[in-house]
Amino acid sequence: MQSPENFICIKAKSFNDEAPLELFAAADACAFPVLRHSQCTINRFDAQKMQLTRLYSSDTKKYPIGGTKSKSDTGWGRHVLLDKRLFVGEGTAAIKKSFDDHELIIALGLRSVINVPLVSKDTCLGTLNFLSRVEHVTQTQITFAQLLGLLITPTVQAFQGLKPT
Repeated sequence: MQSPENFICIKAKSFNDEAPLELFAAADACAFPVLRHSQCTINRFDAQKMQLTRLYSSDTKKYPIGGTKSKSDTGWGRHVLLDKRLFVGEGTAAIKKSFDDHELIIALGLRSVINVPLVSKDTCLGTLNFLSRVEHVTQTQITFAQLLGLLITPTVQAFQGLKPT
């Protein structure tokens, strides 16, 4: 598990409105020793359009910043975005069932996902997502991802009305 100093650094960055990408990259880096993930993305949620817009990506070639995904009429969208519940998908069957871009996800060798809804005042603002090459995730990894979600939520909230850079 990471030391408290790592979380303090991330929290300090969350108050720096000038550098959201630095905060998101710090959260991604802080998570790696625990989650051993291959892909991290952070999305902003537009409830009116039922659409996600990518604010951060650890792989901007495959998942560029500013990219959008419609989640209208999807079970995943209802579960994570509307019901504001954590989603853990383990194995290719779970990925195929939950994501339109499952072919790309599987082609990248990714076999599990943790999607953390970023919630403030009972409103889903977006998601923090970790995808890994291993099929199973531990409760420690899930809890760690949720803690990081809490730390980055204020920054995602501050940038709700802005376009990603």
